Amino acid sequence: MWIEIGKVLLEVVLIAVIAGIVVRVAKALIRRTFSVQIKGPLKYNGRRHQTLSKLLENVVAYVVYFIAIITILAAFDIDIRGLIAGAGVLGLAVGFGAQNLVRDVITGFFIIFEDQFSVGDYVRIGQAEGTVEEIGLRTTKVLAWTGEVFIFPNGNVTEVVNFSIHNSIAVVDVNISHDSDIAKVESLIQEFLGTLQDKYEQIIKPAELLGVQNLTTTEVVMRITAETLPMQHFAVARAMRRDLKEFLDQRGVEIPYPRMVMVQRSPGDSESPAIAKK
Repeated sequence: MWIEIGKVLLEVVLIAVIAGIVVRVAKALIRRTFSVQIKGPLKYNGRRHQTLSKLLENVVAYVVYFIAIITILAAFDIDIRGLIAGAGVLGLAVGFGAQNLVRDVITGFFIIFEDQFSVGDYVRIGQAEGTVEEIGLRTTKVLAWTGEVFIFPNGNVTEVVNFSIHNSIAVVDVNISHDSDIAKVESLIQEFLGTLQDKYEQIIKPAELLGVQNLTTTEVVMRITAETLPMQHFAVARAMRRDLKEFLDQRGVEIPYPRMVMVQRSPGDSESPAIAKK
């Protein structure tokens, strides 16, 4: 009897030791894999790598330890078939009761794995628009520029607009008077655009003058575009408007202003009235 007990205890110890070694080796391989991937040509978000590596390490540990426990119970001649069946029924019940939680976790995993958005990205998710503060496996937090924090389950993320993946475009409309020489103004604007890349490091490519964008009753609208780093187009456009206004003022280009037409008619006048513009 003591020999049988000793054999069972030795088998249990061996199973526990082997399970611990497998978990350690698997975790080391996972960490090694992600560290090599970070140093490779595709540099993904470090937070996403950390989340994925921790998630995979936990999954491996749970699976290995579950198999080890089942093997230990079998070593004690315990019928594990009923235990496995009961665990399956319990898991099914928990799955039905917590299906929203499971959906949130699975969606969060794929958000991180597919790199749909990362912490620090400027996104629009439904009614929420702002900077991503935190990505969890269950919830995501988005900070609006006015200070509100949107917290919503990952399962509700159906459509995402990410503004931080590609470069942005700064659009500046310049209004000039109908009396201005358009060819001269275009030449001056081209001269101004040639100085922008030395002034603003956020501009990726030389700015372009697209030409006359619109004609109204009071002004001619000319459009300028400039490709900038992601989410830098707002600041660049504001600075361009200020500098362009000063540049055109120094060169005598008139900015349009509202004009009033006054019609003066005397009683009994049969001829056309005199018209004065102001």
